[in-house]
Amino acid sequence: MYNLFLSNYDKFVIVALLITISILIRFFLQLIGQHWIRTTAHTSTLVLLPIITYVITNVISGNIALSIGMVGALSIVRFRNPVRSPLELTVYFAAITMGIAASVHIKWLIFLSVSIFFTSFLLILTNYLSKILFKKEFFQTSFSEGNSLSTLDITLSNNSQILDESKYLNIKKTNDGAVNYILVSSNFDDLKEILDQLKDNKGLVSYQLNK
Repeated sequence: MYNLFLSNYDKFVIVALLITISILIRFFLQLIGQHWIRTTAHTSTLVLLPIITYVITNVISGNIALSIGMVGALSIVRFRNPVRSPLELTVYFAAITMGIAASVHIKWLIFLSVSIFFTSFLLILTNYLSKILFKKEFFQTSFSEGNSLSTLDITLSNNSQILDESKYLNIKKTNDGAVNYILVSSNFDDLKEILDQLKDNKGLVSYQLNK
């Protein structure tokens, strides 16, 4: 394994660069107001797809017949069920790439698998450290990712520090002097506890808690 790492040192450096650049792009897009990139699916896709593309390009680059066959194989792939997220599509693409890589050389299959598992672990670790250090999720909760979520839609006549600092805050809107908060969580009891804290608030206009 050590000799394998040394003989492919340049490839691992490239993967590390791809991960670093992808995460930097994620922060840049978030900085300019593109908050859609904060979801688990979009962030994971942004990080994983360059690695998968790098592997498959290396696998087919020296084989014209395989390159033509790859184009034909991908052109007949059809989804009869709607793809729910870009991450789902990336997983399918990764599965196809694993099969192609294994048929060329097992080292590419190992390289791709290790890279995917390492990247996934890095994203999980980043999310964990973000919750510990900044008291905030690294990923934004998204309804489009197939998650079972509870929501709290609450309207106040003024701002609420409790809601502003809540890690479950998904949307905050101000309209005609009223402030509307939408909180999202996979844990219904957490949202119910927040609502109980605000029921005595004189500025409470309306609320709706959905499980």
